[in-house]
Amino acid sequence: MWNQPYRKSDMEAGARPLYPVMLESPELRWSFIRKVYSIITIQLLATIGVAATVVSVRPISEFFVSSGAGLALYIVLIITPFIVLCPLYYYHQKHPVNYFLLGIFTISLAFVVGLTCAFTSGKVILESVILTAAVVVSLTLYTFWAARRGHDFNFLGPFLFGAIIVLMLFALIQILFPLGKISVMIYGGLASIIFCGYIIYDTDNLIKRYSYDEYIWAAVSLYLDIINLFLSLLTIFRAADS
Repeated sequence: MWNQPYRKSDMEAGARPLYPVMLESPELRWSFIRKVYSIITIQLLATIGVAATVVSVRPISEFFVSSGAGLALYIVLIITPFIVLCPLYYYHQKHPVNYFLLGIFTISLAFVVGLTCAFTSGKVILESVILTAAVVVSLTLYTFWAARRGHDFNFLGPFLFGAIIVLMLFALIQILFPLGKISVMIYGGLASIIFCGYIIYDTDNLIKRYSYDEYIWAAVSLYLDIINLFLSLLTIFRAADS
């Protein structure tokens, strides 16, 4: 029932196809897109709330850096999103388990973001938030505009995957053999470009390829793109500010 062919009556009802030769109902696809962005909005609001609490309540951040238990909990919070991604991928179509796992994933990642921001100046955080918001909105609008004109960004997948591998190796080298502030800024710049590409790629998939039952996984993909872009920009501004 989901892949109903697009009919002339759909256009007469006011819905326009999102891209040329669209074979599904535009109303159903727009409903799916709104649902995904609603979930992302809730995730971002939860992340902002948790991160703001961690930043403003100093005993929380001090606990994580001044005690062995805090350090152990911090490590747990870092690896929790990666662990939750596995069952979330398996159960992303099973309600309400998918929402429960999504909540754990979002809150644990929000704590990591909050602890990262807790030791960063307010000016740097504000600059990163503003630039992230501007870039995400601009790239989203551009991708919808390009899709309507027949452009397809599926070819970016292999290139972005390769770029992520390079970025991970870069980070490992930086951890083992620190190369200084310039190297950190280069890493942040490369990461920002890569996650800009992922925002375009995942938005294009949202418009054309995700099935209607994959709303959780679509939301997770775009949410991760936004958070990683923010952290990459934060890395650049923090290195420049030091």
